[in-house]
Order: sequence, then C-alpha cells, then structure tokens
Amino acid sequence: MLINSSPATRCCMASSPHYCFPSHSILLPYSKPIFFFNAPTLRSVSVRSQPLGSDGFGGGSNTHISFDQHSVSSASVIDFLTLCHRLKTTKRKGWINNGIKGAESIADHMYRMALMGLIAGDVPGLNRERCIKIALVHDIAEAIVGDITPSDGVPKAEKSRREQAALNEMCEVLGGGMRAEEIKELWLEYENNSSLEANLVKDFDKVEMILQALEYETEHGKVLDEFFISTAGKFQTEIGKSWAAEIISRRKSLSAKRLS
Repeated sequence: MLINSSPATRCCMASSPHYCFPSHSILLPYSKPIFFFNAPTLRSVSVRSQPLGSDGFGGGSNTHISFDQHSVSSASVIDFLTLCHRLKTTKRKGWINNGIKGAESIADHMYRMALMGLIAGDVPGLNRERCIKIALVHDIAEAIVGDITPSDGVPKAEKSRREQAALNEMCEVLGGGMRAEEIKELWLEYENNSSLEANLVKDFDKVEMILQALEYETEHGKVLDEFFISTAGKFQTEIGKSWAAEIISRRKSLSAKRLS
C-alpha cells in the first residue's frame, strides 16, 4: 500500500537503529535512503562441518569458509532483511477488498510459489532452482509500494515503473554488488516474462491465487468468482494448466456438494 505523509516526516524502522528512510523515499520519486553507520570490517569465519559419529554427533573434520572482499556487509544485509519484513506484514489487497479476515501476506504468497518451484516436475530445459529464486523476488518491490491491484486503477506501465524504482532502492539498501544485480535480473526476467522459468512462475502466481481463493471460499463461505474469471485461459505452461484444472475441478465438486 502507498503511504502518504509529509516529506518532513521521518519514517524510521524501529527494529533497526542503523538507518532511517525519509518518508518521501517510499513515495515517488524515490530517494536514496540515508544511512547512519559505518560498514563493519569484513572478516573470515570458520564453519565446522563434521560427519556424524556412532553417537549421532560430529566427528573431527573442519571446513573453512571465508568471505571475500566483495561480500555484502552484515549491516547492509540486516537493513535489507528488515525492510523485507514489510512483506510479512502487508496483506494482499485482493483478499482485503473481499472482506477476508486474517488474509495472507505478500510473503505468504511468495513462499508457496517457491514451494511450487521445488516440487514441480522436471521439464526439458527448465532450471527449477531459478524458478524458486524468481518466485522469491517477483513481488519483493511491494515491500515499498505495497500490493497494487487492478482495483487501484493504476496503469500497468505506471505500476511497473513504481515497482522498478522501489526495487532499485531496495538494492541500494543491500549495498549493490552481485547479489543486488541478481535480484534485479530475476525480477526483470519475471516482469518481462522472458524465459521458460518466468513463464512457469507467472503460472505459479495465478495457481497460488486461485488455490488461495478456493481455500477462502471453503473457510469463509464466500464466492470469489473474480479470481477464477481473471485467470481463465491465461496459463502458459502444461504444469500451470494441469494444476489450475485440478483446483477448478475441486471447486466444482465442493460447489455441487453444497447444492445437494
């Protein structure tokens, strides 16, 4: 959701003392966050990896893992993850608009999509690990812009522009570098629907939504036709079509039972 407040107002994240966002940084145009910390010196960390012994505990081998100088600073990581906390607390607006109490969050939605990538069958040329990554970041910009739905009347191009700006700001919070670039690349791949993996994750997005709609219909006794109508005929992959057909079949069976 978009947050309106005076540019003079400071919107500080209480759980992280390291940084504050000027309130206008979460509106458009976006501004670079102001940081109030010095990045800590990176140091080598030793991780012990031991095979299980007969007693169920470790044996005696060591594995040494070192962070190189291109790693993201710990402060940047925690700042980024703290910002991503909003994904856990921001409810999906489509359900709110339909009067669903205790509606799922943005993070709930993305998590089940990532599980879909984990359990999906093998497809020639498909990188399932990449599907999982795309699922985990495809709505990440909503940590700043909120869940913009068709009912908000925001044109698709404007929605994409806002989310792109928010994504860039989040990647600045992360400190830039390879990990930030990977997040941008994954997000753009999904946004542009430019790969087999993006095609499948687009289908996961719709499958997860209609499955959640069916669950809310069952739990709350509501009729949520709009979610099924808006996705009908829009699945791109055989996996997406098959899973959607199973959900619709179950919905029809439940409807028939209620009428009998």
